[in-house]
Amino acid sequence: MKPETTQPIEVRGKFLSTVLFGSRWLQVPLYLGLIGAQLVYVVHFMVELEHLVVGTLTLSEEAIMLIVLGLIDVVMISNLLIMVIVGGYETFVSRLNLEGHPDEPEWLSHVNANVLKVKLATAIIGISSIHLLKTFINAPNLTDKVLLWQTIIHMTFVLSAISIAYIDRLMPQTTKH
Repeated sequence: MKPETTQPIEVRGKFLSTVLFGSRWLQVPLYLGLIGAQLVYVVHFMVELEHLVVGTLTLSEEAIMLIVLGLIDVVMISNLLIMVIVGGYETFVSRLNLEGHPDEPEWLSHVNANVLKVKLATAIIGISSIHLLKTFINAPNLTDKVLLWQTIIHMTFVLSAISIAYIDRLMPQTTKH
């Protein structure tokens, strides 16, 4: 009998490793889709800005405040999209090689999955805060049940973010990549 060699196992292992590691590139269409979603938000922002400008002389202060809060909300969601697109791509797909670029975001130099989660949770709290503020401004037109549930949901986001940040502090800190 001929002794077995380990070469076929090594070749299969290398092939499998290459396929598994290469599968990260399947996320690229997802990030491109998020860029498309951001474009939709840009269009939405421009439409709302037009409503604000056109209605400057006729809108009530409350209506202006609600439109401005809506614009802030769109900007915060767009910022969240940028964090997910750039941070996620850098963390899970490939390096962007922006070192030394004058526009490199400060946070990108120390991004990892945990940092990204904390930043996303914080951004979601900011977005939820804007929604809650809009709800309170519009409170006379809403039921107590709606106000209560939106407050509970917001507090759930806050507690979740605190939990994520706490868990991140408990985990051993590693370098960027």
